[in-house]
Amino acid sequence: MDGKLLARVGAIVFVAVAITATAIELTRKEEEPVQASRPSEHTPADPLREAQRRCQLLGEAAARDPECLRTWAETRDRFLGVSPAPAPASPQPNDGR
Repeated sequence: MDGKLLARVGAIVFVAVAITATAIELTRKEEEPVQASRPSEHTPADPLREAQRRCQLLGEAAARDPECLRTWAETRDRFLGVSPAPAPASPQPNDGR
């Protein structure tokens, strides 16, 4: 194969690839950017969310904080769809009958 012929074939292939890429890019639909949703100011505050934020700020000390342990248990139950266990009933005094 002659050098000039090889150069021409290479140029034709390059132009064909460039035209194809341009056609694909022009026919592509632009997607609208997704905006991160922010809670509106009118949304009532979630006390569980606020407790989670407080525990997050405590850092390592949150592992020893009883309120954080309760918050994490409630969060876990909410995530798993488990209803909280009823509180144990206090023992009834026996009046000796």
